[in-house]
Amino acid sequence: MTGSSRYGAVDVQYLDDGGARAALVVSEDASFATLVEEYTVLVEGVAAYRPGHFYERELPALKQVLSGVAPVDLLIVDGYVDLDPAGSLGLGAHVADAGLAPVVVGVAKTRFRTATHAAEVLRGLSAKPLYVTASGMPVDAAAALVHAMAGDARFPDALRRVDRLARGAVPVA
Repeated sequence: MTGSSRYGAVDVQYLDDGGARAALVVSEDASFATLVEEYTVLVEGVAAYRPGHFYERELPALKQVLSGVAPVDLLIVDGYVDLDPAGSLGLGAHVADAGLAPVVVGVAKTRFRTATHAAEVLRGLSAKPLYVTASGMPVDAAAALVHAMAGDARFPDALRRVDRLARGAVPVA
């Protein structure tokens, strides 16, 4: 991705009142070294969690935070794009199918037992990997992108920032 590409990262936090707060950070460089936009939205009444249908809970909130902003060329989601080598749809695949971004990269903090195809990415001094999957780009390129993201901790700075925004821990700039 070159030129005036837009790179986004999203996260959702579920609230005690049955709603959710969705957050988006945007950068103009793949390393997310400088964030140029930040957004949060409150979503009322999200779907209850159903095993195997996590996207039903998360996707409406992601659609809402991405609506009304300039499109992103690549979107990083918290979780898996696909859940196994056969391509069982994870959150990221549903995001791609919904047309929210042409390239979707999933970054998961924990191993999903059937996601044996996920690239393991070690960052910083951590011995615990992140698990990367992708749609619209090869998984090895997605892993390299995540490895090169700004920050020296296990979790890239932009992903920590969007998590904190979704939790309401910091005001939107």
